[in-house]
Amino acid sequence: MKKFNIRKVLDGLTAASSSSSSPQSSNRDNDVVLETLQSEHFQLCKTVRHGFPYQPSAMAFDPVQKILVIGTESGALRLFGRAGVECYCQHEGNAAVIQLQFLVNEGALVSALSDDSIHLWNLRQKIPAILHSLKFSRERITFCHLPFQSKWLYVGTERGNIHIVNVESFTLSGYVIMWNKAIELSSKTHPGPVVHISDNPMDEGKLLIGFECGIVVLWDLRSKKADYRYSYDEAIHSVAWHHEGKQFVCSHSDGTLTTWNVRSPAKPAQIITPHGKQPRDGKKPDPCKPILKVEYKTEKSGEPFMVLSGGLSYDTVGRRACLTVMHGKSTAVLEMDYPIVDFLTLCETPYPNDYQEPYAVVVLLERDLVVIDLAQTGYPSFENPYPLSIHESPVTCCEYFADCPAELIPALYSVGSRQKRQGYSKKEWPISGGNWGQGAQSYPEIIITGHADGSIKFWDASALMLQVLYKLKTAKVFEKVPAKEEKSSPDVVDEDPFAVHSLSWCPESRVLCMAAVSAHVIVYRFSKQEVTLETVQLLEVRMQCELNDVDSPEGGGDQASAVSTPGASSSPQCGTPHPSTSSASSSEGPRDNVPCLRVRSSALKQSPGYQVELVIQLLWVSGEPPQQISSLAVNSAYGLVVLGNGNGVAVVDYLQKTLLLNVTTAELHGSPDPHQRQPRSPRKGRHPSGVGLCDGNDGAVTSEDRCKSPTSAKMSRKFSMAADHKHDDARDGSFIHSRSSSMGSLDREAREVISCLHFCEIMSRNSELAPAPSLWLGTTLGTVLTVSLSVPSAPEQRLQQTVPVSFCGSLVRLKGGVLRMAVMDSTGSLVPPACEGWYDPNAPEEERERTRSRRTTSPSSSQENQDCQYAVVCSEKQAKVVAMPSQNCVYDHNITETSFVLRADVVVMSAGLCIACFCANGHIMTLSLPSLRPLLDVNYLPLTDMRIARTFCFSNLGQALYLTSPMEIQRLTYSQETCDNLQEMLGELFTPVETPEAPNRGFFKGLFGGGAQSLDREDLFGELAAGKASRSLAQHIPGPGSMEGMKGAASGVVGELARARIALDERGQKLGELEERTAAMMASADAFSRHAHDVMLKYKDKKWYQL
Repeated sequence: MKKFNIRKVLDGLTAASSSSSSPQSSNRDNDVVLETLQSEHFQLCKTVRHGFPYQPSAMAFDPVQKILVIGTESGALRLFGRAGVECYCQHEGNAAVIQLQFLVNEGALVSALSDDSIHLWNLRQKIPAILHSLKFSRERITFCHLPFQSKWLYVGTERGNIHIVNVESFTLSGYVIMWNKAIELSSKTHPGPVVHISDNPMDEGKLLIGFECGIVVLWDLRSKKADYRYSYDEAIHSVAWHHEGKQFVCSHSDGTLTTWNVRSPAKPAQIITPHGKQPRDGKKPDPCKPILKVEYKTEKSGEPFMVLSGGLSYDTVGRRACLTVMHGKSTAVLEMDYPIVDFLTLCETPYPNDYQEPYAVVVLLERDLVVIDLAQTGYPSFENPYPLSIHESPVTCCEYFADCPAELIPALYSVGSRQKRQGYSKKEWPISGGNWGQGAQSYPEIIITGHADGSIKFWDASALMLQVLYKLKTAKVFEKVPAKEEKSSPDVVDEDPFAVHSLSWCPESRVLCMAAVSAHVIVYRFSKQEVTLETVQLLEVRMQCELNDVDSPEGGGDQASAVSTPGASSSPQCGTPHPSTSSASSSEGPRDNVPCLRVRSSALKQSPGYQVELVIQLLWVSGEPPQQISSLAVNSAYGLVVLGNGNGVAVVDYLQKTLLLNVTTAELHGSPDPHQRQPRSPRKGRHPSGVGLCDGNDGAVTSEDRCKSPTSAKMSRKFSMAADHKHDDARDGSFIHSRSSSMGSLDREAREVISCLHFCEIMSRNSELAPAPSLWLGTTLGTVLTVSLSVPSAPEQRLQQTVPVSFCGSLVRLKGGVLRMAVMDSTGSLVPPACEGWYDPNAPEEERERTRSRRTTSPSSSQENQDCQYAVVCSEKQAKVVAMPSQNCVYDHNITETSFVLRADVVVMSAGLCIACFCANGHIMTLSLPSLRPLLDVNYLPLTDMRIARTFCFSNLGQALYLTSPMEIQRLTYSQETCDNLQEMLGELFTPVETPEAPNRGFFKGLFGGGAQSLDREDLFGELAAGKASRSLAQHIPGPGSMEGMKGAASGVVGELARARIALDERGQKLGELEERTAAMMASADAFSRHAHDVMLKYKDKKWYQL
């Protein structure tokens, strides 16, 4: 391990690499921090993806393995087994998945894509891989069918032809069913694409082919001709067989279902319109919407089930999508929350020629997955165990906490379990395949997501799983916002006024603080008891940027009169009614001293969990709305919350409900302002949204700018991704404009915004002998300012005395906006902010005192003029390590010259500390501490979506995540240890299961041949019988996973058995070849011996002259 001396100073720094004065050497000769992190401790890889598949397009189910797969429009596959068993894989090229077919109980899957390619996936390994691919070049694929326990795949095309693929070798058979031979003279025009293929359940030699125009053909595979043709004058969408193979049902574009007897092709046996109004005069019912899919399932002891989607009457305008279940004479219409993409009926048997015994229906919606229990009255749905509700409301911010206190997850689960809905099916979740991983990663992990509707969700993310623990609704604190059509003025936030913008959480004390786009902050405390709050504690703060504006709010926080003294405290406002923000501005003058939202005046019932402690609202000032809160921090040990924006910073005592400090950014610097700011009012003539708070158009420039570029003066509350893409160019231009190479050349018009806040206990001056409570303020112009806090130590004094606040000046300056700050001690360990142990605020006083404890940082003794702590500061461009209290910069590093950092975190790894950075150019980097050596630099993900910038976050022990789509969270690791253990931690999809026995044919059926008839497809489709297909029709592409798939790359028993079997096959093959060669040599030797003997006999009695 390499030793790094703190007193070593980087002397040859250029002006571009550091904006501060040249660093000075340390005052101690023996300051040595032993760094244990090396580059071999890091490796970047994806781990698991959670959430609902974005833009689903297809679905399939293995009835024996009990595994579900969902394909998407971007070519992704999501496989689901039992709760906690999930897998994500991706096709190359991002073509949409149009159909999926399992090789039932074989551990393989066939996928058909919109680019006319089909792929064979190996599911016997933990990370599935493609074994073979086949790319069609002359025809478009429209439908695929793989019969149960068959290796021949039928592929229907847009031209109406059917090709046959051997799924073992992924080669085309020479057997082709041409459309013109299938329909012959039954139609004068082309029948259209193939929309359905299936074999007769009782006779595998009969293939049912459905064409889009309404023609259905029963094709005899042996005789290569059509047995029957069925014609209907409406387009066909789907076909379903009765298990006895004597009837089938077609769904049509006019909302009708036609039932056909196989041997009666002249006309349908029955025509019904499930949702059509039956006229009294016997006329044809009015047409309905198309029935997109129908399934026909039978029961041995009851009436058959007919399940269908679509088919509603055209007069049901605005009605939601429905699934119709027809069972005997009863018809149930089940409304869905979103449009139906596909559905599957789950049955007890995989054999199509037996009674199906359906027990559930899996319904794939555009934004949800629903499973309906067919066995219970009323058809209740199963409770979904997967974390598919991430997108219930759009995610607006995200935080990740690894290695949390062990008691946190049980506490959150206990209060969250009371929020669960009732009325679910009592049966177990039917998708129950696979096995959990056996990884050793056991530390607790929690993910917190903030949403556009103001809700906050806590998720248990331990062991690569995800489960919702608790949901908090912050909007309940306010009065309901009127509907859009009722608004008479656009002054209020017109969309998602409660959207969560940022979060600050203390896991030890369980204190939660959130900031929303309507310029309000709510402080929550965790309690296990239910309470009713008669009045919500409210504190109003008037933040303005004019130095000469001395107006003070009525009943709100006062403007600080001087920089060196804290502002006058204000008494809390307890739900005082204010004019509604949705009302028009007063005719007497501009809007002033009014918040964006009205806090509810009625009593608030608070269930166990997070309960409101204080609401802080920023007020309108002289007709200008409050600027959005750009940074937020809470400290439970001090009882303080601090918030900053483009106007300044405010420090609030949430225990005494008072405002301690409210100053502008320019006042923080005092008179010797290094940037020579000209104080000015917010721009006139803009939409009254402050910094895009209420502006629907300016909103795209964006609330995420805190992530993409905190230097940008504009910050907005709009989270729609369409707007994000719309303003990408304009945003990028502002980034270039705001990043100059030297702090001295900054544009005077650039507004300084508080971008980062950090509570710490540190020695700011050489005269201090022990760390003292401090607050660090980082700005978008790269300045770090220090504020000293004198917090009374005794609990009685803390609730009675005001916390004095004083300024200590500037600590350090960097290029780019400040993103992250932290403190290290002299041994190189992270010094976390002081915190308070959790206690129930609603518990009896004696119990509270018994459980209440303050956890401070370990005291660092110091002699005068000796450094014993180190400040770590990371900006969009640079990272610096500053020795404290001497404030000497001992290390600095230019992270990027051509891009900028979006997210930076100081994280604790198992072997030490580092800074983890995610840049806008897609690079993920780690730097050692304190020496700032680059340890990892991987070009992982170019920033193509502002959603990634807004939600990307690092956590301890090498964990990270981001929102890869509006519905999915992608987790990744940059730890070599986690990458090494990933195979063990992942679950197994395929488990050895015996295939159920085939149905008994019965004595008489076996005697008279009435049972199912099998077909030797090899004799029909093999190369000997059918010949070779045209090479120009399709191209075979070996998959990247073919070799490891054949060698059994999956770990565990299945993989070992596969490897052993292949080794035996190879050994047997070699032995066979050796035996053949030995036999050939023996035959050759025998022939030579005979030939020699004949020659000897021929010339035995002859003399030499007779030769």
